[in-house]
Amino acid sequence: MSNNKFDVIVIGAGSVGNPTACFLAKEGKKVLCLEMLPAPGQGQNKAAIGGVRATHSDPAKITLCQQSLDIFSNWEKVTGVDIGYKKGGYAFPVYTENEEQLLKSLLVIQKQYKLNIDYVDAETMKKIVPGINENELRGGTYSPDDAQVSPLMSAASFFRVGRDLGAEYHFNESVQDFVKDGNRIVGVTTNKGTYYADTTVIAAGAEAEEICKKAGVNVTIRPDSHEAGISAPVQQFLEPLVVDIRPGHDGKTANFYFGQNHEGQIIFCYTPSPIIPGINRDSTSEFMPILARRMVELIPRFRNLIIRRVWRGLYPMSVDGVPIIGRSKDVEGLVLAVAMCGQGFMLGPGVALNVTSEIIHGKPVIAQEVWDSLSPDRDFSAAKVEKLK
Repeated sequence: MSNNKFDVIVIGAGSVGNPTACFLAKEGKKVLCLEMLPAPGQGQNKAAIGGVRATHSDPAKITLCQQSLDIFSNWEKVTGVDIGYKKGGYAFPVYTENEEQLLKSLLVIQKQYKLNIDYVDAETMKKIVPGINENELRGGTYSPDDAQVSPLMSAASFFRVGRDLGAEYHFNESVQDFVKDGNRIVGVTTNKGTYYADTTVIAAGAEAEEICKKAGVNVTIRPDSHEAGISAPVQQFLEPLVVDIRPGHDGKTANFYFGQNHEGQIIFCYTPSPIIPGINRDSTSEFMPILARRMVELIPRFRNLIIRRVWRGLYPMSVDGVPIIGRSKDVEGLVLAVAMCGQGFMLGPGVALNVTSEIIHGKPVIAQEVWDSLSPDRDFSAAKVEKLK
């Protein structure tokens, strides 16, 4: 049984599970990472557009993403591997008084956590976002320390570093059940074998609810879908990732957002209104016509873009729009890191850092009261989704 015995089993090699396996291996733990897909980062991580921002309104998301930014920004220095990191910031332009007041109200908590973000006037926003539609532009918020990172390049690097540190990865292997000793999880049974560990981490993205149920923990995770796309490369002109928080005139979109990555491609996405529940990931015929109109309205020069491809990914949502992370009182030997609510890529390294610390030291890196706000045992009855997803 020694070949099947590990210190920690991590279920999922995506935005959260992949860096978790890597960080645990760095701490000297014998780690097994189980992934149902054929390679790391091939689920929702692959569908991310790569934005990483700490400028949220929820304290847990703020602090976790601050840690993610620190990890991503130093990754090439530490490992020598380029992961497409681009420190261009985030810009939220506004065109109405209500939008302006909303963003200014969020600045209060963002400043409490020492985020480098300020409200700028229209003239400054025009310099930050060259070519932006000036008609009725009021200004907006700008956070220069936020960034973009390649989801594929970073996933490959986390995997390689973790593997080189001794983490064992099993691909094309799906969880069937859990081995229990009373109220404690002591192992995992897959379609290929049974493995044992003192601690199991569930970081399974859109499949997490069913896996959690098999472990004896009931959490509500409801995926909804979002489409995205990418252009052919153009000359670099846009530093920040831009978020237009206005609802679309089309009646089918809430905000939309885009940025220019390190290779010069424009990458973009919108939030459908109403949301599209379910796990269907087939691209739709309406996505590009709707988004093209919004993009050209905001930045007219986008009319000349050549679109290379589009895709559709999932947002595994909790009831209150906040991730579910930590141990549940119902089952021992189990840590959840699920329901990232569409922000798994930007939260992933920060979550991994804290899950690793909790397993090794019995406490997270972030403040305990902030960590507790993510608990699987928290009160979900007063659901309050974050104002700016």
